[in-house]
Amino acid sequence: MAEALELARRAGEEDEVPVGAVVVQEAEIIGQGWNRNIGTHDPSAHAEIMAMREAGLSLGNHRLTGCTLYVTLEPCVMCAGAVTHARLERIVYGAMDPKTGAAGGRFDLLGDPAHNHIPLIYGGCRAEESSALLKRFFGQRRLRGAAISGK
Repeated sequence: MAEALELARRAGEEDEVPVGAVVVQEAEIIGQGWNRNIGTHDPSAHAEIMAMREAGLSLGNHRLTGCTLYVTLEPCVMCAGAVTHARLERIVYGAMDPKTGAAGGRFDLLGDPAHNHIPLIYGGCRAEESSALLKRFFGQRRLRGAAISGK
């Protein structure tokens, strides 16, 4: 999770929502990513997707069985779908997302028994650090918006 937090900080430095993710297999990082959807104009360029893409290339396989995804924010619906299709064994996330989280925060897509694959889910890992990055980022954005609008 430490590496995912570093990647989240990198996202924030790039003026992206500070979310970072790594895919780990047998204690080795095989994929990493941070939010890049704003800068790349790609709505699918979430940290989890970027990390899973790199991991898939590393393994030469679209299935990431036996792998763990560490991400600083609970995955959204899009990322939960990708996790399900990738067959990740385990998801470890930091901050819960009560608005759009799909691992129990708002929705529970990853735990839905209708799917043919249900990963193990562990939430709250270094949640305070993950949450602090997000709060700081959005607080600074609000301040910049107020300064620009003169409020």
